Amino acid sequence: VEITGRFLTPVMKIVGLPGESGLVWATAMVTNIYGGLVVFFSLAMKTPFTIAQVTILCTMILIAHSMPIELRIAQKAGVQLWFMLVLRVFGAFILGWILNVIYSSFHFLQEEVTILWKPGNEDPSLLYWIVCQLKGYGVIFLIILVLISLMRVFKKLGVINRLNKLLEPLLRILGMSKAAAPLTIIGMTLGVSYGGGLIINEAKSGVLSKRDIFLSLSLMGLSHSLIEDTLLMVAMGASLSGVLLGRVLFTIVVMFILIKCIKRLSEYRF
Repeated sequence: VEITGRFLTPVMKIVGLPGESGLVWATAMVTNIYGGLVVFFSLAMKTPFTIAQVTILCTMILIAHSMPIELRIAQKAGVQLWFMLVLRVFGAFILGWILNVIYSSFHFLQEEVTILWKPGNEDPSLLYWIVCQLKGYGVIFLIILVLISLMRVFKKLGVINRLNKLLEPLLRILGMSKAAAPLTIIGMTLGVSYGGGLIINEAKSGVLSKRDIFLSLSLMGLSHSLIEDTLLMVAMGASLSGVLLGRVLFTIVVMFILIKCIKRLSEYRF
């Protein structure tokens, strides 16, 4: 993780972030979102972040995180691992750069972000460090608990079903077949682990074509868990302009490009 973080230092500066934030993104990519957020809390104690910077970092994390697990899911479904790795990491960087250009050009979200908690006087002792780490985990645990409760409320109120119905026409435009659209929606709303797992099952049964699998997992790779993860990042201080609106619009553009590129490819080429 540390080696990856050092490698990402100059990359983070290109997208308007402190070089040290590379360790946050690297941790999220190698482990998961929550691991990255713990590192972010530690960094935010010493390094001030603007709302724009937190939004950029959170958006990049949302696109590229939990790579060992989620890339393996895509590979088992039939999509080449190297393609998904490039799509998600490079896609996260490109969107981060675009957001930085927009935010800095229009002086948007340049206020310092309000962190949920900050320590008092700094104590270099091991005990102090342990307490700070436990506080970080505690805050994240409480946020996750609230999000799980919200998800249950949304399901009971029918919000998830309504969102699925709204997304289905868009997925058809983006090249999804009637069979792939519902599974893709599950991945977009609940996460790659859910949607990808279902697609693996359908791929083995031969219900989905290779083209469907490729497009579905590409879309899910860029935009997944749109409810829970988005709410989590907003709780961290990120703006919806990046973690939701920017991510979805970027995904649509990339999907149109992919559709144009593969339009003439035969099913055999997949």
